[in-house]
This record gives sequence, structure tokens and C-alpha cells, in this order.
Amino acid sequence: MARWEGNTRNRLEQAALELFEEQGYDRTTVAQIAQRANLTERSFYRWFADKREVLFGGSQELETEFVTAIGAVPPGTPALPTLLAAFAAAPRVFRPREFLVRRAAVLAANPPLRERELIKLATISETLTKALADRGIDADTARLATDLGLSVLRLATERWMAEEHRAGNGFPEALSTAAADLLAVAAEGIPR
Repeated sequence: MARWEGNTRNRLEQAALELFEEQGYDRTTVAQIAQRANLTERSFYRWFADKREVLFGGSQELETEFVTAIGAVPPGTPALPTLLAAFAAAPRVFRPREFLVRRAAVLAANPPLRERELIKLATISETLTKALADRGIDADTARLATDLGLSVLRLATERWMAEEHRAGNGFPEALSTAAADLLAVAAEGIPR
């Protein structure tokens, strides 16, 4: 098997996605993924703990990027604007849009993978909440801002993947629009 083609991680991710789409997640083996990528199983396990992690690689990079971006926001900036500024950095570590769209379809078709996605989001939420608390924001505000911010991020990412903002500025526009939508909903008030 040719092991010197380079970009091993990307080749494994693409091979896995192709197989998941063709024959389903459950019917795909690590051996098949490695073979499709023209690699050995041993090479696969150098990059991923199991086939599920092919779809969740990069989570740590995303968390690190967010925490770094939070640290770069001027002190005294409120919690939600801090998160929104940090989320603007997401495209630096995002996989290509096509990959994310295909990944979303595989996750939607497999409940255990959706569960893993929720675990990943919970971990990111804890990390963001801690990063805000480390800036001196009280725990309740940090938690609420994180929950709201992640809702904005989810909506922005879904819109960006659906290419609703292709004619505009891409992800920054999607993020800005999603934040404006959140503010519009909040402005409707809470019944008393």
C-alpha cells in the first residue's frame, strides 16, 4: 500500500465519508476505510481511535481556537459579545463546507453518532463557560451566555453549510444574522 501520498488524515476522512454514504456507517469497517484511502489499518489508528472519531476529529482544535480567541477579546467586553467574537474565528479550523454537509447527513442517519455530537457540544460548552469565568464573568452569566452563543453558532453553521449566505460574506454574515435573530427573539419579551 502506498503510504507516502501525504495528507493521511484527510484521505482517511474522505474515504470514511464515501463508505458511510455508500454502505452506511454500521456496515463500514476500519479495514475498509484504510483500504479505500490506500493505507493500512495501523495508519488509521495513528490518527483515530475508532471509525466514529473520523467524524469528530478537530474538536480539540476548535476548542483551542475558541479559547485563544476569547483571550484576545478586550477585557471588560460582556460575555455574549466575547463569545461571538471568538466564534468568528471558527472558519480557521472548520473542515471544508462539503465535508461538513456530508458529515451532517451521516450523523442525521445514525442516532448513536448524534449522541456523540451532543457529548462533543457539551464538552465545548464546558470549555467556553470556564474560559468566560476565567475572565471574571460570574458562573451563571457565563453559562447562560455560552448556551445562547452556541445556539447562535449552531444556526450560523447550519445556514453557512446550506449556503444561504454564499452571495454575502460567508460565515461572518451567517454569524451576524443568527445573532440578530437571537436578539429579535429575545426582544419579544418574556410573558409575565
